[in-house]
Amino acid sequence: MIIVVMGVSGSGKSTLACALAQHLGWDFIEGDDYHPNRNVEKMRASHPLNDDDRRSWLVRLHRLIVSYAGKGLSAVLACSALKADYRYLLGRGLADIRFVFLCGDPKLIRERLQARAHPFMPSELLDSQIAALEPPQDAVLVPVQFPTEKQVRLVRQAVAI
Repeated sequence: MIIVVMGVSGSGKSTLACALAQHLGWDFIEGDDYHPNRNVEKMRASHPLNDDDRRSWLVRLHRLIVSYAGKGLSAVLACSALKADYRYLLGRGLADIRFVFLCGDPKLIRERLQARAHPFMPSELLDSQIAALEPPQDAVLVPVQFPTEKQVRLVRQAVAI
């Protein structure tokens, strides 16, 4: 099984995905680690990514999770997966992929984003992510304000793992 923890920057994707992977004994994949250098530089300069920028990144992530699934391995991926097309691309050809959507008050997310140090995602880009977000219809919804342990329990119950 592949679980994709998705949402806008600052929603807690990496925190939840890492904790969930630890609880399950699965690999954790940090999606940000797979951005091409041109995307990183664009974000550092406070320029939002567009669909074309994200495509090569999503293809890389898709190949990675397909390789996990092909080996019979499970993993938890932290990835914004903002649009339905992105989620389709990530999940294409995978029999067992689940999306977990971290959702909540944009004000709280902005506060979290401003309080953290991220190597290339400035808080100025949050508005562009919120504008691009197409909330999923078939994901496990997890409130951002819940403590991580409660989020992990909610996901485990929702996907019966």
